[in-house]
Amino acid sequence: MHEHDESLDTSLRDLLATSHRVAVVGASGRRDRPSYQVPAYLARHGYEIVAVNPRYVGEELHGHPVVASLGQLETPIDIVDLFRRSDDVTSHVDEILALEPLPRAVWLQLGIRNDVAADRLRSRGIEVVQDRCIEIEHRRLLGAPLAESRA
Repeated sequence: MHEHDESLDTSLRDLLATSHRVAVVGASGRRDRPSYQVPAYLARHGYEIVAVNPRYVGEELHGHPVVASLGQLETPIDIVDLFRRSDDVTSHVDEILALEPLPRAVWLQLGIRNDVAADRLRSRGIEVVQDRCIEIEHRRLLGAPLAESRA
């Protein structure tokens, strides 16, 4: 359980309220997985979701074609949301830093933490959120009802 720091909450609330496009690395087409459910929730709340997963190229998830890598993104991204093991995060840092413009933030989902990768991203001015679920934080900070069912 995370303690809630008021300045962090303010920063996260601002990030979530002013971001529009989220690239979800490791997005799944399997409805029973958090890597499907979380981006589906975000899509229902007005975010444009771009799924990044080479296994699903040629398919559409959350209203947009799936791309194999971040390098294939054709539009600027506000948040890169990573559903990858902590050890795998480092392999995405160069790809993230090659994006133009850089994303505002990189979000490592609940249970995912990589301080070395986070330091590299922060050194380029990218906000990094580690070990937090973007859906849980959105519900908590922006008031989405907890009882809402998942589609």
